[in-house]
Amino acid sequence: MQPETLVRDHTIYACVMGSRAFGLATDGSDTDRRGVFLAPTSLFWRFDKPPTHVEGPGEEQFSWELERFCELALRANPNILECLHSPLVEYADATGRELLALRGAFLSRRVHETFTRYSHSQRRKLEADVRTHGTPRWKHAMHLLRLLISARDLLRTGSLIVDVGEHREPLLAVKRGEVTWSEVASRMTHLEREAHEAAGRSPLPAEPDRRRVEDFLVRVRRAAL
Repeated sequence: MQPETLVRDHTIYACVMGSRAFGLATDGSDTDRRGVFLAPTSLFWRFDKPPTHVEGPGEEQFSWELERFCELALRANPNILECLHSPLVEYADATGRELLALRGAFLSRRVHETFTRYSHSQRRKLEADVRTHGTPRWKHAMHLLRLLISARDLLRTGSLIVDVGEHREPLLAVKRGEVTWSEVASRMTHLEREAHEAAGRSPLPAEPDRRRVEDFLVRVRRAAL
């Protein structure tokens, strides 16, 4: 079975991500589509297993096989968790709706480590740009601030909100280069500190509900026979 066929015929969940989901779209913004497909169970009986992910077939489209998607979500991968909480859902069949109903099972205080690790790697890249070119890539700086706001609020409330809401204009000002790098860096440091403080008293559980997710996956695999 061709990878494109898996996406076309076996997608259980599809959404829009990127600037449009974050509430940061402007004229000319791309439409980034993300999805989850359920490979037929019989494909796993062969030596050559179905792909864990597929790029395409549309432009700016990327999909994960359900098991891989759940693995990454249980590890608190920021991109995967945000995909599960996109406000722009384009498609969800019965299995996709079950997956969405499981969103809370993937959330835990692990997000502090994974979001922080990702933000540190991105900040190092921005700082390298400043040293080399005098300025960072402002769009990347904006998205890092957005991620830090999201992480802090998730740890504080236990809920992951993808749309930036009232933060839209201040973030777009960063994208336009209207805020100095020193001010942006200061904001990042402040948000990291707030996230660290929130992690200590977060309503999130220490670990995700792996058993609940695994039970869902096994049941879905059996139903797909």
